[in-house]
Amino acid sequence: MTLDRPALRALLVLGLLLAVLGTAGRAQAVGYRYWSFWDRDSSGGTWVYATQGPSTARPSDGDVQGFRFSVSEDSKHSAQPRGESGFAAICAKTPAREGAKRVALVLDFGTAEDAPAGSVPPDPSPRTACARVDEDATTAEALAAVAKPLRYDTNALLCAIAGYPRTGCGEAVSDDAATGGHARTSPPPRAASEPADGDGGGDGDGDGGPSVGLLTGIAAVAVLAAGALWQSRRRRG
Repeated sequence: MTLDRPALRALLVLGLLLAVLGTAGRAQAVGYRYWSFWDRDSSGGTWVYATQGPSTARPSDGDVQGFRFSVSEDSKHSAQPRGESGFAAICAKTPAREGAKRVALVLDFGTAEDAPAGSVPPDPSPRTACARVDEDATTAEALAAVAKPLRYDTNALLCAIAGYPRTGCGEAVSDDAATGGHARTSPPPRAASEPADGDGGGDGDGDGGPSVGLLTGIAAVAVLAAGALWQSRRRRG
C-alpha cells in the first residue's frame, strides 16, 4: 500500500514525537545530591523536615537540629539524620551561660552510595556537636561555630559542612549517574537554604516524566495520521 504525502508527513511527525517521549523517560533525574535540614520534634523525638533555611531559622536553647547528606528525590523521601542522641546527651559537657543559648546539632555525612564520585564520607556515623551561640543566632551561625569550613553557592545553598563534599552542590543525579555514570548539574534544589513547601527540589514535574502538553501533542498527531491514512485509502478505494 502506498501512502500519499499528507499521511507520510503525519506518520513521520508521530514517530519523532514518540522518540522524544522515550528519550525523556530515560533521561529523567532520580534525585538530587545535597544537604537536607531537619528539626527534632521535642515531643516525639522524631525528625521533621525544616520549614525554614538555616540562614533564617533561629533555634531556641535546647533545640536539636540535624543535617543529612544524601541523594533524595524530594523532601517527602529525603533521608533523615541517623542516630538517637537528644539534647541532654549532646550538650552534657556544655554548660548554660547567661546571654547565650545551646543548640544541639547532628551532622550525618551519609553513606558511600550517596557520596560524589571519588569522595568518601569523612565519618561512617553521624557527628554531634553542641553550639553555644548568642541568643539571637541563626542555625547557620550555630553550624559555623562547630563545623567549619562551610561552603555555599551563589544562591545561598549550603554545599558543604566540615569541608564535605569538596566539590559540587545540589547536583541532579540521572539514571546513568546512579549506576556509575556522571551526574549532570541543574538548578540547585530548595534544600538547606530554602526548603520546599511540598516538592523539595528541582524544576518541572515531580516525577520527571513527559509533560501533559507533550502527551496531548502526540495524541493529536496520532489522530491526524489516522485521518490522513483513512483519506488515502478512501481515494484509492
